[in-house]
Amino acid sequence: MSNKHGDHIWYELMTSDADAAQAFYAAVLGWTFNSTGQDALDYRQFSMAGVHVGGVLPLTQEMQQGGTQPCWRGYIGVEDVDRMAAAITSAHGSVYMEPQDIPGVGRFAYVADPLGAMFYVMTPTPPPGGGGSQSFAATEPKIGHCAWNELATSNPALAFHFYHDLFGWVKDGDMDMGPLGKYEFLRHDFLIGAMMPLMPGMPTSIWTYYFRVPDIDAAVAAINAHGGQIVQPPTEIPGGDFSLNAIDPQGAAFALVGARN
Repeated sequence: MSNKHGDHIWYELMTSDADAAQAFYAAVLGWTFNSTGQDALDYRQFSMAGVHVGGVLPLTQEMQQGGTQPCWRGYIGVEDVDRMAAAITSAHGSVYMEPQDIPGVGRFAYVADPLGAMFYVMTPTPPPGGGGSQSFAATEPKIGHCAWNELATSNPALAFHFYHDLFGWVKDGDMDMGPLGKYEFLRHDFLIGAMMPLMPGMPTSIWTYYFRVPDIDAAVAAINAHGGQIVQPPTEIPGGDFSLNAIDPQGAAFALVGARN
């Protein structure tokens, strides 16, 4: 399936210990890892059944001294990174890393929406429309791939206008969470995820990415056995699957979705 402007095309783990993170996620999600040959960065790609899903970026000492902590970030494909970086600035977002090239991979920028949720924008080589990311399982469930992109934000109305205007996303219904507000579904030809108000105790707007596992209880056991921490235990969601939120051994928050067998 080819990608278009506004699609999620890649997921990246920034971590303080790439070797330990690789062992953890291999045990929990079954990913296989390979080096990209970018020796200066030690950047690693992870795959499921031979299909690339995302990458691991080891945090340098300089990055950590600058305040970067282990975390997950998503990439949104765009037609023109430079034009999009300017549009993000004009829409009161922030550009933390100006557009730059990765030879043979594409052109990217590291940005944030007006409420502070960080992500990347990227024009890959070939660009959207020319083929090919399957990192997000857009049309059918795929084990080991991202199944859901969820934004927790301090201002859902403002956040929606930002993503709608820049990426073309639209709302597709909502679910009432009572005093916590509405869980609003997002569509970009297909359902891509949802946004919701920040939950109590969440300090800042943030994207959370849910990766699919074949057995949610087996995933819980693997997380516990390999030094992770369950933050929210498996909870049934519409459709019969279960989701959980957890923290990996290096401190990066992540989420899983899967069946209970």
